[in-house]
Amino acid sequence: MSDSRPFAVITRASSGIGRALAHQFAAHGFDLLITAEDGELDRAAGELARHGPAVQEVVADLATEDGAERVVAAITATGRPVDALALNAGIGNGGAFTEIPLADEQRLLAVNIGSTVHLAKRVLPGMVQRGAGRVLFTSSVASQMPGPYYATYAASKAFIQSFAHALRHELDGTGVTVTALLPGPTDTEFFDRAGMEGTAVDSSAKDDPADVARDGFEALMAGQSQVVAGSVKNKIQVAGAKIMPDRARAAVHAKMTKPEDD
Repeated sequence: MSDSRPFAVITRASSGIGRALAHQFAAHGFDLLITAEDGELDRAAGELARHGPAVQEVVADLATEDGAERVVAAITATGRPVDALALNAGIGNGGAFTEIPLADEQRLLAVNIGSTVHLAKRVLPGMVQRGAGRVLFTSSVASQMPGPYYATYAASKAFIQSFAHALRHELDGTGVTVTALLPGPTDTEFFDRAGMEGTAVDSSAKDDPADVARDGFEALMAGQSQVVAGSVKNKIQVAGAKIMPDRARAAVHAKMTKPEDD
């Protein structure tokens, strides 16, 4: 890696929005450290290297403390300051809360919330000490309303949304910016992996992850507090959620996420 180039760390960069974000950083001259827990990471790294940056891969299960610390150790070993941190790792569990195994819910909380807090806690102090850095949290349009039939996912994204804005306030004046990225339904593996095949949201039109990543990257570099990425429909949904009571928001959301056999 060359110290003359900025350095970005992206979690869950093997596919979907994370992979597209990594391409944005690479295309704009960043060296990269990318992490994921699956075998697609090597292929993603090969694609990213075509942009010209140095790309380091870290295979790590961010549901575990050891996995998060493996990423921290790899960052430390580079000897480089982190100029941009994209905390994108997230998973979903579709279905009725009472029917989803507890272990699956605990894993979701560990990845979506636990690893995000862990890595922010370990990387942000160095940014503040240097007086420079950018952090992008992948939140979701789902953070704006209760999410029946993937209740822990929507709740975890509400946590991320609140966490991002709280940190942005705390870090005002430090030279470190925090941006929340709110995608809507996006054409990734999320719905298949979450067991949400056949739901109305899975069957709906989806945004291109490249478009979502571009919106997120541009907002991050501009120092914006948040961006609702993708289609106009997502922006309307977020705006509408602000004026609806929780019960109504939950009912609207449930129509999109309810399993087809229920």
